Amino acid sequence: MGSPVSEPGHRDTENQVSVTLTHGFWMGKYEVTQGEWARLYGEVPGPLLGGRGDNFPVYFVSWLQAKAFCLRLMALAQQAGSLPAPWRFDLPTEAQWEYACRAGTTTAFAFGSSLTKSDAVIGRPFHGRADGTPGAVAEPVGSFPANAWGLHDMHGNEFEWARDWFHPRLPGGIDPDLSDLKGPPNRDGTYSRARRGGAWMDAPEFARSAIRLPYEPDRNADHIGFRLAIVAA
Repeated sequence: MGSPVSEPGHRDTENQVSVTLTHGFWMGKYEVTQGEWARLYGEVPGPLLGGRGDNFPVYFVSWLQAKAFCLRLMALAQQAGSLPAPWRFDLPTEAQWEYACRAGTTTAFAFGSSLTKSDAVIGRPFHGRADGTPGAVAEPVGSFPANAWGLHDMHGNEFEWARDWFHPRLPGGIDPDLSDLKGPPNRDGTYSRARRGGAWMDAPEFARSAIRLPYEPDRNADHIGFRLAIVAA
């Protein structure tokens, strides 16, 4: 897990560690969409400035909102008998996310050592079009190639929340899970969760399999969404 120091774009927060995952899990094929969010809550959060439509990824979603979505969906699924024990809906840990993103690869991206605009939604201007006029910046989920395990948009489109609190060093070992262990505080005394995968406005180096950045769990942005996982309780 993480990236070698020789990888272009490598950061000290990505220093490689050895990880063993002993429990299987399922990962959403796509990022959670606006249509899926609306079916659960009736409306989508935040102004839809970066792409609008049922098949677009939902964004302007804080970590707290994403976690609440998982819990609400899990309760409904359990009531319907469609989610048997011991499984639950949740956000993936950083280790689960990176494992799913890499899909067996050790290169900077699931597609090899480089990433282009034909591989992922990256390098878009903030206002949607080069002339600054409004336009879609994200794309409908599944518009770009999947990785070897059939997962779309693990690179680019929207950053995705991970379950873990952000720590400057990657957790190694067996089934690492830092969802209940806060890292060091930010300068203002707040704490951050981890986000993964890069977004529509990023250069390729910010969409690498190993990229990890902090963000406060009660904040949201037009470039952060999430992906569901089904994990063992």
